[in-house]
Amino acid sequence: MQPRATIGIIGGSGLYAMPGFETKEELRLETPFGEPSDAYVLGTLEGVRVAFLARHGRGHRIAPSELNFRANIYGMKMLGVERILSLSAVGSLKEEHRPLDFVIPDQFVDRTRGRISTFFGRGIVAHISFADPVCPQLANMVHNSAGELGINSKLGGTYLCMEGPAFSTRAESNLYRSWGMDVIGMTNLTEAKLAREAEICYVTIAMVTDYDCWHSEHEAVTVDQILQTLKQNAENACKLVRHAVSRMPKTRACKCGSALKHAILTDPAAIPQNIKDELGLLIGKYTGG
Repeated sequence: MQPRATIGIIGGSGLYAMPGFETKEELRLETPFGEPSDAYVLGTLEGVRVAFLARHGRGHRIAPSELNFRANIYGMKMLGVERILSLSAVGSLKEEHRPLDFVIPDQFVDRTRGRISTFFGRGIVAHISFADPVCPQLANMVHNSAGELGINSKLGGTYLCMEGPAFSTRAESNLYRSWGMDVIGMTNLTEAKLAREAEICYVTIAMVTDYDCWHSEHEAVTVDQILQTLKQNAENACKLVRHAVSRMPKTRACKCGSALKHAILTDPAAIPQNIKDELGLLIGKYTGG
């Protein structure tokens, strides 16, 4: 398949479409890992070829634990995407990260259970470097765009990825605060791991909706409260994405595009042919097809 897009946008809670697309079309893909969350919406944004995917499906039909993360990221790779801007609603675990703020984390902590977060196994072993899970070039670009637009954004911090779908207990919320976590969400760590394996640059734009349940004025998070904040966040998110896309350099000055270069341990001759065929898009340049 010829490249259809160079930038991927994953919309989270409250963002099921991206306004401003030109020459818009929808494309449903079947990946070796099944169907992605929804059709990819393809078009141009500020003159750049972009693919948008609603993470939870339009109408918010898919719970965090039910997401087919592998299909979502592999589909982006099939389209030719080199960079992913991932928008995600989060709760704040620090007073300084206020509702309506954006946080661009550079670290993750995993509190999920049983999610499949790798393309590998089944006859091929690969260990990516994940010490720095977010593309620094992309993170800095997004943060600078937020500053130019007057959007309050914090660069850096740790995103704690919980299982859900229930929100935290107060004990859990206070535990995560004692660890120094900045924000809490249910999706982005798995995406980040798979994007790195797919050699796609990845950044999270974490949109703060609430203070979780640790805050004396936010003792119980409700969906109604979150939805109200999401509506306000969505407008700023769309502005930020358009601005960042318009200033995206054509070439990548990071190591994300060669993440698998020294990661595959399995002798190419020992990799089952069906796995070579299935993962050819990811590993072909290293295993000879």
